[in-house]
Amino acid sequence: MIETAARDGGRPRARLDRRGVILIVALFAATLLFARGCQGRQVRLSQSQAVATAQRQIDFVPGRTQVRLVRQGINAHPFWAVSFSIPGANGSFTRLTTVRVDANTGKVAAVNRDSTTTP
Repeated sequence: MIETAARDGGRPRARLDRRGVILIVALFAATLLFARGCQGRQVRLSQSQAVATAQRQIDFVPGRTQVRLVRQGINAHPFWAVSFSIPGANGSFTRLTTVRVDANTGKVAAVNRDSTTTP
């Protein structure tokens, strides 16, 4: 900081120098990056909204539905993993489809379909 002449006998006014301006801009940029990073880890989509989104990806009436919130990747991005199944004999499945829904945007990230699965 550089001091300038005092006004009417009062305290001297402070004036920002080049380093001060660079520091303020750097702090502002760091705050924006931090806020954006935190925003990506939030869950905006409810469990029921994720199930409704995932149901549009299947072409059968499920006997069971399971939902889990999972975090993937280095930044722990949240996804809803929704499994729809029709149970078969001896713990197998006649139909099984798993849909991964982005918990922030509600977009379908992946769909895995298995027509016949055994344990």
